[in-house]
Order: sequence, then structure tokens, then C-alpha cells
Amino acid sequence: MNIQQRYSFTVTTKHDAHIEFSAPNTDIKAHVFVLEPKIIRVLFEKESGLELERTWSIAPGLNDLPYEGRERKSTEHFSCPRYDFRETEDTYVVETEMVKATIKKEGFRITWHRRDKDKWTCFAQDRDTQAYNFKGELGTGIKHYLKRDIRERYYGLGERTGTLNRHHGRFRNVTIDAMGYDAEHSDPLYKHIPFYITHQPESAFSYGLFYDNLAPGYFDLGKELDNYHGLYRYFEAEAGDLDYYMIVGPSMKDVVQTYTWMTGNTALPPKWSIGYSGSTMTYTDAENAQERLYEFIEKCEENDILCDSFQLSSGYTSIGDKRYVFHWNKDKFPDVQKLARDFSDKGLRLAANIKPALLKDHPQYSDLEQQSFFIKNGKGETETAQFWDGGGAYIDFTNEAAYRWWIDQVQQQLLAYGITSTWNDNNEYEIWSQDATVNGFGSELPFQTIRALQPLLMMKASFEAQAEHTPKERPFLISRSGAPGMHRYVQTWTGDNRTEWKTIRYNIKTGISLSLSGIYNFGHDVGGFAGPKPDEELFIRWVQNGIFHPRFTIHSWNEDQTVNEPWMYENAVPAIRELIQLRSMLTPYWYTAFYHASANHEPIIKPTFFDFEEDTRTWEENDDFLVGPSMLVASVVEPGVSERTVYAPAHNGGWYDFYTGNHVEGGTTTTLPAPSHQTPLLVKAGAIIPVNEAKRTFAKKDEDKRGFLLFPSRGAGHTSNYTLYEDDGITKNWQSDHALVSIEMTTTADAIHVTTNVVSKGYSLPYKEARFTIMTDDSRPLFVNGKEVVEMGAIGGGIEQ
Repeated sequence: MNIQQRYSFTVTTKHDAHIEFSAPNTDIKAHVFVLEPKIIRVLFEKESGLELERTWSIAPGLNDLPYEGRERKSTEHFSCPRYDFRETEDTYVVETEMVKATIKKEGFRITWHRRDKDKWTCFAQDRDTQAYNFKGELGTGIKHYLKRDIRERYYGLGERTGTLNRHHGRFRNVTIDAMGYDAEHSDPLYKHIPFYITHQPESAFSYGLFYDNLAPGYFDLGKELDNYHGLYRYFEAEAGDLDYYMIVGPSMKDVVQTYTWMTGNTALPPKWSIGYSGSTMTYTDAENAQERLYEFIEKCEENDILCDSFQLSSGYTSIGDKRYVFHWNKDKFPDVQKLARDFSDKGLRLAANIKPALLKDHPQYSDLEQQSFFIKNGKGETETAQFWDGGGAYIDFTNEAAYRWWIDQVQQQLLAYGITSTWNDNNEYEIWSQDATVNGFGSELPFQTIRALQPLLMMKASFEAQAEHTPKERPFLISRSGAPGMHRYVQTWTGDNRTEWKTIRYNIKTGISLSLSGIYNFGHDVGGFAGPKPDEELFIRWVQNGIFHPRFTIHSWNEDQTVNEPWMYENAVPAIRELIQLRSMLTPYWYTAFYHASANHEPIIKPTFFDFEEDTRTWEENDDFLVGPSMLVASVVEPGVSERTVYAPAHNGGWYDFYTGNHVEGGTTTTLPAPSHQTPLLVKAGAIIPVNEAKRTFAKKDEDKRGFLLFPSRGAGHTSNYTLYEDDGITKNWQSDHALVSIEMTTTADAIHVTTNVVSKGYSLPYKEARFTIMTDDSRPLFVNGKEVVEMGAIGGGIEQ
């Protein structure tokens, strides 16, 4: 007998998109919200009310949420479509045009169906036995059990190590400081993302489940097996409410973009953030830190290494051998304002590391403790925890006065000195006491209930500090930890990885997992952060991979006291220089990809199956990834090789080697050369790649000359399109002030025709012409806007506004 058959649910109220149910033998109310044709939400609430009345994760199509969050039961900004609701003897049925939820009255177990042409097809079901933990039958905490099909594949859960498919794994959903983690096996890492996608290969169908819960917990996707329940998977959390969103595909792309839209818009970064960002702990730890930073600029100039920013590690805050946030060590940095000006004069912005905990001997500790700015223990006293060099206390960002203090400190201690950005670090909030409490916006809450909210509010406070200080510019900031919604504010990275060959391979997968979880602006510490220094071959391969990620930073804390720098191996400098030049050349392509991430919720880095779902071979585990709409990167992830075998997905027209223009048939495997100065790279036939053709040097980093690289399909009758996004690269009014350059390329039997069209919206292009270059051995003449380009590479036609 099913133990939950004691609980029979009846309808309490039905109002617009919201249906409420209750069961007489429980203190539980159930809510169903019909939010979109493809989104239905299920929320369970105790009679005493929700543990958390607000959400900071749900921001449909929004750039931000209020500091206090969004009212949890709000349906604002969802379309709330018409739906059918009916009752049978045993069930309730909620049906939109795309998805149907059949709810058993006994136990509230749901069977989910999707519209499949002219019929309904079941795609998910709650477990028949004890799907929910209504009255503690399944122990403590909240739980949700679903049936599991052995053929299913599971993707997402944010920042995870190992392979992409999570089936048969158990994953801890909590944030920790995973210094030197194993990129293949370690779990958990730095971020809290309770969202995953189920893909059903036999029907080529995908759907997503997002659990809006900020407390620590677990996802078990087939690790556990119990004879009494059949195959199952489940979510559990130590606290909070069971509140989940069912997002119906049918494609993986549909699910990812819908989920990302639902949790808010990706922040468009300033264009300068695309460039190489220098960083190492060694410089700011040195006694002559300011001199070491000037040496970095000199080395960039000497080796002609393009660099657009530098990240100040926390050594600048030291007193003795400890770190004290918002404190400047004036012995190491005698003139911070001059340093910032000099870096700015060389075209480098500075980002300063900040941490949300204060050591007990911090100069401001006593004052903040008196104002109750720290998280407290069960006795109402400051909760202390292990933090870096000793015991410390974490700022409670749910205390509005502490939140405002943080904004003031960022402005007074950093931005006023000429620092451009904040690097929000060590914000995993490792407090393990079960009785710890927070201010809760004026109504005390258990810390564990909102644990993952603290880093989100920290980055929001830093974001607001920068927005207030330079109101005409887009804030750019970085955060290591975070939760759903972090993409509205920050760029991130996968934390303190370890220097070994397999880290490149598995960091690629970790990054893809972030993309599939709605976080698009990320990268990895190039060269490895912890462990020994990389050897020359490993370092070059790491740079080859790093230049094709949204964030490109060489950062290290090598245990042998060495420093990862572009010039760390003299023989490798020419290759490193050329690789960074390639990234710089592709800036217009990167920037447009960021635009589509923000405006259209399209990921920048994608697994090959994302754009080629119908090609079953792309679902096989591989080390490749897509960048933007046209590029397939095949990084070298093992030592001692000089070529790379890669599968070219089935694509009409095939692919081209980016460097040679050699054609590769779609649906075939090819071998690409992998010299030290080139990342193996394929480009889709029909691709139009915008580039900066200016011969940029460190001294002339701002030069920009637009060009377009053309990879026309063979044969006749092929048409492809690309729209380039252009703006001034820095102001916050990018949505109203920009230009879109639309380009269409059509092939006939005897010619290649390119037409251009510019739509200016408050922004005039700084150029009127651009170079169009055919990158293959195609001998057909090129016509741009009706004018033949006789010599390949000549200025063709024009961009008319």
C-alpha cells in the first residue's frame, strides 16, 4: 500500500494562473501555477506559511530584482496563458497547448505529458511510492522523487566535474572553497545551481526541472537503488520550500534559453573585458607589489602581449601575512591612485579582489560587530568560522545596513582610487552550524535556508556600487561563488583548478555544464591555479583552449612559487603572442555572441549536440565545443601529439579548416594539424566571421578596422546570414544605442553574392567600408552590394547606413 494514499488533495481556490489545493490529513497546501505554454510550477506550503516568502532566482526577462527579492507567489512578467482545468474521479488535469499535468488526488503524484503532434505523450512521472516528504515519512528535509528511465541522460546542475551526462551520479548542492580540486572527480564546487535537463534519446525530447531553493541538499540521478521503489531519482534540501518549475522543450536549446530567460538577462559586459586579463597571487603578495605590477606592463610591452585588464589578488589588503578586506597595504602600494592612472594610460583596467569575511583582528571588526553586521549563532552572538588565515565572521547581506556599508566601502576604498571592477572572491559562505541565523531583511531567518543567497547579494551590492560610481558605464565584475541569477551581474570562473593535463579536458565539460545551466560568461584559470607550474607544452595547450572561452585569464598560485605568465617560457612567447592576437582579432565575433547571450539568451559556449541534436554522434562524449554560431573548437587535451582528430557534425555544406580553408564533409571525422600557435578550429560552411583587421600592438590596442571572413558553401543555392552587433563598447544604454549590420551571402553556380544592411539605433558606425575576404579556395568571383571585388581581400562594396 502506498503510504501517501492517506493524503487526498482537494481544490481550495482557483484564480487565473493559480490553483491551490489542500489535504485534510496534512498541514500542506499545494499550488500549481500555469506560467507559460511550456512552464508549469508546483509549490508546496505549510499551513503556517512558506519558509521563504521571496525569491531572488525568478526574474523573467528582467535585468535585476529588488534587494528584498520578488514575492514568491507572483506571476508578474509571465504570460499566464489560457489553460484547461478539469477534475475526474481520481485526478485533476491542468493542460496548456504544450504540456499537461495529471495530478493524482491521493498523494499529489503528477504524470506529465507533452503535445506530440496530434497526441499526448508521457515524458515524466512522480514516483508511485512516496514521491514527497509530507510528514517526515522519508526523514528530514524536503524531497521530490521521480521515476527514472535507464535510457535518459541528465545534464546541467551548474558547475560540476566529470562527464557531461550526470546519470548514475549523486551530487551535493552546496558551495565550498574547493582549492586545487580534481576536475574529473571532485564534488561539490563553488556554485549552487539546482537545475538540470533530462534528455530522452529515443524521442529526441528534452525538459528541465528547476528547484527554487537556496539551502544545501543533494541530487541523486541514479546512484541510489531501492528494491521497493523501482528506478528513481530525487532532489532533497535541508531547509526551505519545495518549489519546482517544469520547463518543456522539445529541444535542449529551448529548455536552456527558456530557463535562462526565466532567471534573468545575462549582463552585457564592456568590450574591453573580452581581452586577456593578467593575474597572479605572486605580484600582490610581494613586498614590492607595486613595482611588480609595473614590471608586468613592461613585460607586456617588451613581448608585445595584448592585455586589457589586470586582477589584483588579495595580497594588496595584507597586514603582516593576513588579508583584511578594504584595507590597503601602503608599504606594498605607496600610491594606488598613480598605479591605477598609469595602468589606465596603458589601456589596462584594474579589478580588485574582495572577500565577504573579516578576521577577528580586522580594524573594522569591532565596529561591525556592534552594528550586528555579521551572521549570528543561536545565542545571538557573532558566528565565527574558519576563513583563510584564522577565525572570521561573514557579512550578513540580508541586513540592509550591512549591504549599504559594503556599497560604501567598495566606492570609498576601491573605486575612488581608480579601481574599475570588483573581483568577488571566497564567497562560498562556509558556515556549518545548524543554528546560525541571519537578519532576513528585518525578520530573522535560519542561515541554511538562504545560504546560497549571500554570494548573490554580495555581487549585487558590488554591482550597485559600481553602477552608482560610474552611472554612464556598464558595471563589470567577477564572482567565484553564486546561485541562479548570478548571470545578471557577473562574469565567473571555475575556481582554483589544479595543474594537470586532464584539467583542460574536464574544465571544458564543467564550462559546458555552466552554459547548459544558464551561466554563459565564464572561463578557467589558464595554466592551472594550484599545484606545480605547467610545463611548456601544457601551458601552450592551455592557452590555446583559454582564448576560446568568454573569460581569458592566466592566473596562478603555484606551490613551487613560480608564476604563470605569457612569457614564462621564452620559446613559447611567439606562439602565445599569436594566440592572443587571434583572440583579439575575433573581438567583434565574441562581442556579438555576448549580445545574443543577453538579448536572446543564447549560450556562447555549447556542446556540439546543442546545435546538431539530430546528429546522434554529437551526443557521444567528446572534448569539442562550439563557440557562437559558427566555430567548432577542438582543443588538444593530452601531451605529445601534433594533430587532433575531430568529428565534424552533419551540416549542409560541411565545414572548413579555419586556417587552411580545406573542406571537411559534415558527418565525418577529420584530423587537423595542432601546431603550437594554432588552436585546431573548424568553421561551418556559410559562416560569416566579423574581425578586427587592424594590426594591433600593445601600444595601439584601440585600433579597429572591420573585416569579414567568408566561408561560402560549395555549389549553388546556398544562403546564409549573420548580424553583427556594434556599439561604443562601454556605456550602459546599449539597448537603445547600437547598430546592427546584417549580412547575407548567397552562392550561385558562377558567383558569390554578399549584401549588407545597417540599422542604426542611436549609434553611428565608425566605419563606412569593410574588407570581405574569402577564406577558402573558391574561385568564383565575389560581389558585395552588386559590385565585383576583383582582387580577393580588396575593400568591397560598402556598409551603407
